[in-house]
Amino acid sequence: MVLKRPPEAGDVLQGTLDMLILRTLVMGPAHGHTIAQVIEHTSENALEVEQGSLYPALHRLEDRGWLASEWGVSENNRKAKYYRMTPKGRKELAAATGRWRRMTRAIDLILGAETE
Repeated sequence: MVLKRPPEAGDVLQGTLDMLILRTLVMGPAHGHTIAQVIEHTSENALEVEQGSLYPALHRLEDRGWLASEWGVSENNRKAKYYRMTPKGRKELAAATGRWRRMTRAIDLILGAETE
């Protein structure tokens, strides 16, 4: 995943892409290109998911049982692999979201402790 603006690329915590993919699939099944577009659009173009990061992440999530996939036809009549979240993936999304919120709250507390 590449950030289009600060912080520097590579500063996003590991596992964040997995959580964003799972969150995107709450809406229903989608193929890789659509997943990347939704993440980019929803982040107001701050995040760009590159294929070199996206497809290994999708395969990893599928291997973990968090996603299932099947072949279908995309909106431009091309064969595409569609991914959907499994019940195990929904549980992981809830856990990951909780971890993310606790961590960002802790960071906000520290950043808010600045003295002027």
